[in-house]
Amino acid sequence: MGRLKTLNEWLDWQEGLHTQEIDLGLERIQRVYQQLFPDGSPFQVITVAGTNGKGSTIAFIDSIYQQSDFKVGAFTSPHLIKYNERFNINGKMANDEIICQAFDTVEACRSETSLTYFEFSTLAALVIFAFEKVDVAVLEVGLGGRLDSVNIVDPNVSVITNIAIDHTDYLGDTREAIGFEKSGIMRGNTPCVCGDQNPPNAIQKQADNIGALLTFVNKPYQGIITLKGEHQQYNAALAVEAVNQLQSALPIDQNQLSKGLKKASLPGRFQIREINNKVIVLDVAHNEAAIKVLAETLKSEKTPTLAIFSALKDKNIELMIGAIESCIDEWLIVPLSVNRAISTQELVEKFSLSSKITTCEDMVSAIHQALNTSQYQRVVIFGSFHTVADAMKILDKY
Repeated sequence: MGRLKTLNEWLDWQEGLHTQEIDLGLERIQRVYQQLFPDGSPFQVITVAGTNGKGSTIAFIDSIYQQSDFKVGAFTSPHLIKYNERFNINGKMANDEIICQAFDTVEACRSETSLTYFEFSTLAALVIFAFEKVDVAVLEVGLGGRLDSVNIVDPNVSVITNIAIDHTDYLGDTREAIGFEKSGIMRGNTPCVCGDQNPPNAIQKQADNIGALLTFVNKPYQGIITLKGEHQQYNAALAVEAVNQLQSALPIDQNQLSKGLKKASLPGRFQIREINNKVIVLDVAHNEAAIKVLAETLKSEKTPTLAIFSALKDKNIELMIGAIESCIDEWLIVPLSVNRAISTQELVEKFSLSSKITTCEDMVSAIHQALNTSQYQRVVIFGSFHTVADAMKILDKY
């Protein structure tokens, strides 16, 4: 391969490098990781797995360390608008140049080993964080835990937010099976904190098997936070426990803790915009459990609500709709421009006959319609990261 110049060239090339988009298993990436980091990663690591709440929990942990003198890196996925969002150092996105340099470094060590797009980004994150000399890196697991590429790194603390049914093709279709996959990020004699309020037995069982130091967090944080919804108070409590487990290596005081939690923000998590005297709620909820939480937060304020909705075809869409139907007065259905999107026609068939539905040609027309209707004061846009990303690009022009 000739030397690639731009970030987009690199990403296009990575997408074609490996035959499968998702190929769980650590042997391939482990070989490259050992070349890059023969002595393991040179910073403290917090690995975060779970079905929902990973992004928010990471935002809290990241924000806490930003209030201290420690340098923090956060690796998250997917991105909403720009690929660079996946790599943050002290709250700032990595620029194209440093990402391309990291890709060069990974490529130089890869030789014949084939890597997926996500595996490439995981290794790039570690290279960037090492180059930036971070004190602590917070790594979000892409899918599951046990076989996800992030699990090549031995964490100093692992975090499991919660367990719900999602990605059944890869992780199994029971909470026990999924719990087993997520608990694969635990290590013996190493703290693991879990925020699930009704944890599957698999988590305790795995901790006992390997001698992990497991703590369950079951009380919400009582202080002030900016992120909306009661579930965020639980995510904040989980973040506090994760940071506390690292106190001996990275001491954080009470003031830094409460300031960090208060300042944490995250796009696309009950994010509110006000346009044309309407409240626009953007939420990346994309499985039944997350949508139930979104519905609870919407219910706290009774107001006529219009939804702009689309989803990926590998989701259980009937359950997603069922979890929030009672809060939505009318639905605008939009197509998504990604491979895993469901067709508008198929999507319409997932609704009950009593639902009031309009299909829109694209997101532009859906938003135009939503902003120019008089009977709805609130518009909620959800169903997938892609739905929210498409909407954000358009709303930014208003």
